[in-house]
Amino acid sequence: MTATLIPPAPARAHRDPNVLRWLGAYTSSMLGDNVFYLALSWAAVQAGTPAQAGLVMAASALPRAVLMLGGGVIADRLGPRRVVIGSDAVRCAAVLAVAALLFLTHPGLWPLALLACVFGTVDAVFMPAVGALPARITGKDQLARVQGLRGLAIRAASVVGAPLGGLGVAFGGAPAAFALAGALIALSIPLLLSVRVRDLPAGTGGGVTAWADLKAGLRHVRRHRVLGPLMIAIALGDLGFVAPLNVGLTLLADHRGWGAAGMGWILAGFGTGAGAASLLLAARGRLPRAGLLTGCACTAGSVAVGALGFVPGLAAAVGTALLVGLLTGLSGALCGALLQTQADPAYLGRVTAVAGLVSLGLTPLSLPFAAAATGTFGLGPVYAVSAAVCGLGGLVLLAVPALRRAELPG
Repeated sequence: MTATLIPPAPARAHRDPNVLRWLGAYTSSMLGDNVFYLALSWAAVQAGTPAQAGLVMAASALPRAVLMLGGGVIADRLGPRRVVIGSDAVRCAAVLAVAALLFLTHPGLWPLALLACVFGTVDAVFMPAVGALPARITGKDQLARVQGLRGLAIRAASVVGAPLGGLGVAFGGAPAAFALAGALIALSIPLLLSVRVRDLPAGTGGGVTAWADLKAGLRHVRRHRVLGPLMIAIALGDLGFVAPLNVGLTLLADHRGWGAAGMGWILAGFGTGAGAASLLLAARGRLPRAGLLTGCACTAGSVAVGALGFVPGLAAAVGTALLVGLLTGLSGALCGALLQTQADPAYLGRVTAVAGLVSLGLTPLSLPFAAAATGTFGLGPVYAVSAAVCGLGGLVLLAVPALRRAELPG
């Protein structure tokens, strides 16, 4: 379908039908993702050992990390909407094919591992395209609001997706859950086809070859007064944040005797805080002194992350997790909004790919080290070190003048 040239939408993003169609497509796709991963985990556990199931669940990570930068080039060269539609079509077809295979026979783990690899490969293209699309459907002054709406969609999908997947498994096993995931992903395609996008001026951001495009994108990030240090801040913030809220939280709940229910309450507190941060950005659209506010929120959030490892009671842990979610959610949403508004739209797929590689490629490396360090030194020191690393990201945001003074368009 040929893209239609449109001016920036005069309406606020949350009232713009074009943005709302995109938001519906994105939410449906994220719901499908959440149902898919629950179905994949269930099917893998049923078909193999826990160790084999873990390998299947991790099979998507490698192709996603390795191919992410190339995915950014593809998103910018072909156009983000076209790439998102194609990615959703491939994911839908792959999930439905495995659903049919599991319904007809019991093939073991190999189709699940193959499906995970397909998802990881497609995600490497899908994620940069998703990041580049908002700048093509609305005005620059609405991108921060769109970032907030996107955060709300992610939170809603994570809350609703798991119960939906559980219902699918309960009523029809893994095949039914996979079929439900495929249907939700498929629902996003007609919505995306109805989204109008703005063309870029001819010849902007493109090179002769894909390799030239990749180098141009990396050069754009490296030389930009805001984007370069912003990527360093994102890397440090995520590196210090992921371990305490993943393996660290599981160990903390077990060590304190709170059990799975207690861990669920802590995650609920975190999700509530992060959702409130996204809602604030979606409602306000622009927060003044965005760079300074991002640095302060990240620094204060790192203190809350460290405190989470020392609180003795469950109620205090839930309250601390809510504060962690609010502060780190606000800094994360503002980082995303600054990335969206500071990057040239012609490079946004590649810029998003760099940010995704930083988050998905580097941060998982901290998990085994955090688990090993906890066994050696205990939870407190690991939480303290993680908080210090996260705080370094806040210090970068505050120390770099161009980043500290960065503003969101109003």
